[in-house]
Amino acid sequence: MRDMKRLAVLFALIGSPAMAAGEGLNLYNTDFVVAISFLVFIGVLVYFKVPGILMGLLDQRAEQIRNELDEARALREEAQTILASYERKQREVAEQSERIVAQAREEAQLAAEQAKADLKASIARRLAAAEDQIASAENGAVREVRDRAISIAVAAAAEVIAAKTSAADQNKLIDSAIDEVSARLH
Repeated sequence: MRDMKRLAVLFALIGSPAMAAGEGLNLYNTDFVVAISFLVFIGVLVYFKVPGILMGLLDQRAEQIRNELDEARALREEAQTILASYERKQREVAEQSERIVAQAREEAQLAAEQAKADLKASIARRLAAAEDQIASAENGAVREVRDRAISIAVAAAAEVIAAKTSAADQNKLIDSAIDEVSARLH
C-alpha cells in the first residue's frame, strides 16, 4: 500500500505541467511548488487522520439523521394513533348526538300527542260547562215563564173568584190554600 502511494506521487510529479514544459524540478517553478504543496497538504491530512475524522463526523451525522428519521416515524405513528382515537371519538359523539336528536323527536311527538289529548279534554270540559250553563239558563227561563204564568193565572183566578164568589167563600179558599201550602212546605 505504501508503494502505491509512492508511485502515485511519482506519477503526479512526472505528469505535472512543469515536467511537460521541460523546466525540470526546481523550486522556482510555480507548478512544481503548487504540486509539492498539494502533496504535503494531503500528507498532513492523512497524518492527522482527517479523512477518518471526516468519516466519523459523516457517520455521526448519518446516525443522527437515522435517529431523527426513527423519531419522525415514531411521531407519525403516534399522530396516526391520536388521529384514529379522535376519529373514533368523533364517531361516538356523532352517534350520541343522533341518539339525542331521535330521543328529542320522540319526546316532542309524545308531548304533541299529550297536548292534543289535553286540548280535547279541555274542549270537552268547556262544551260540558257551556251545555250546563245553557241547561241552567233554559231551566231558569222555563221557571221564570212558569212563575210568571202562575202569577198571571193566580191574578186572573183571583179576579174571577173575586167576581163570582162571596167574601165568606173567599175566606174559606184562602184558609184552604194556606193549609195546603203549609202542608207542602213541611
